[in-house]
Amino acid sequence: MALLFCLTWSAAQAETAKLRVATRIVPPMVVEKNGTLSGFSIELWNSIGQRLNRETEYLVLPDVSELLDAVGSGRADLAIAAISITSEREDKFDFSLPIMNSGLQILVRGTAVNVEANPLRELMQLFVSRTLLVWLGIALLLILVPAHLMFLVERTHHSGIIPTRKYFPGIFHAMFWAAGTLATQADQMPRHWMARIVAVLWMFTGVVFVAFYTAQLTASLTVQQIRGPINGPQDLVGKTVGTTRGSTATAYLNEVSAHMVEFEKVDDLYNALLKQQVDAVVFDAPALLYYTTHDGQSSARIVGEVFHREDYGIVFPTGSPLRKQVNEALLGLRERDIYQRIYEEWFGKR
Repeated sequence: MALLFCLTWSAAQAETAKLRVATRIVPPMVVEKNGTLSGFSIELWNSIGQRLNRETEYLVLPDVSELLDAVGSGRADLAIAAISITSEREDKFDFSLPIMNSGLQILVRGTAVNVEANPLRELMQLFVSRTLLVWLGIALLLILVPAHLMFLVERTHHSGIIPTRKYFPGIFHAMFWAAGTLATQADQMPRHWMARIVAVLWMFTGVVFVAFYTAQLTASLTVQQIRGPINGPQDLVGKTVGTTRGSTATAYLNEVSAHMVEFEKVDDLYNALLKQQVDAVVFDAPALLYYTTHDGQSSARIVGEVFHREDYGIVFPTGSPLRKQVNEALLGLRERDIYQRIYEEWFGKR
C-alpha cells in the first residue's frame, strides 16, 4: 500500500511540476523587454500551458543548436521558438504539429526608394554577366554570315577588299570588315555589285543590332539601380551572406556556394548587414518581415519571394509523453480561434 501511494504521489508530482521550456530571442517569435518574454511563441506556449494546467520555467539560450542540445540532454522538457522541422532533426527528436508555416527570405540594405549602388561594381558585373555572353555569341554568328558572303563574292573582283582567294587568311579580312561595319562603319566598301548589296543589308542589320543591345544595356543598368545587385536566391552565389548559427539557412547557403558568415544572435546578424560586413542576410521570413516593419524599417528591405519553405514546430525528446498532450492542446487552440488571435496580434491578418 505504501509503495502504491509513493508511485501515485510521484506521478502526480511529475504531472504538476514546472515545465522547463528552452527558447531563444528571435522577434517576433520571442521578444525580450525589461527581462520579460513575449512574442508569438511565448503567448502560444502560455496558452498551451494553461490548457495543460502546467507552470513554465523558461530557459533562454543563444541559438537553435543550444536549444536542441538542451532538449537532448534533459536540461529542458521541450523547446519553442523559430525551430524548423527537418528530416535530420526529426531523426533525433520528436516534433509537435506545425505551429507556423515559414521559409527563408533575403534581407539587404536600403529601402525600396533608396537602394545602395556601386556603379563600378555593377558595370563589372555586366561585363561578366550571362547576358553579355549571349549578346557576344549572337554578334559572332551575325558576323560569320556576311563575312562568308563577302569573302565568296569579293575575292573574285580584281580590286576587291579581300586581297586573297585563299580561305585563310581571306576569311579573317572579311570578318574584320563585318565586325567594323557592325560596331561603327567600315573603312573600305566592297567593289563587286553583289558584295555591295550584302554590305547595305549588313549595315541595316548592324544598326538594328546595336539599337537592341543599347536598349538592353540601358534597361539592365536602370533595373540594377532600382532593384540592387541581389534580388533573389540566384544572386547569392559568391556573395558574403549572414545567418544565425545552427539555422536551416546554413545548409542552404553551403549548397549555393555563398560565402557564409554565422552569428549567434539575431541582433548581431542585423547589425552586420547595416555595418556592411555582409552583403545580405538569409533568415526566417517571419523574423525578417517583423524587422523590416519595426527596427529596420528605414535601413533594410526584403527582396524576392519566400523560398526553401518549412514549418516551425515544438521540439521534444524522442518518446516524450508531452508531445501528445501538447498536440491536443494546440488543436484545441486552433478550433477555438485562440491561435488565430495570437497570430494576428503579431503578424496581422492573413
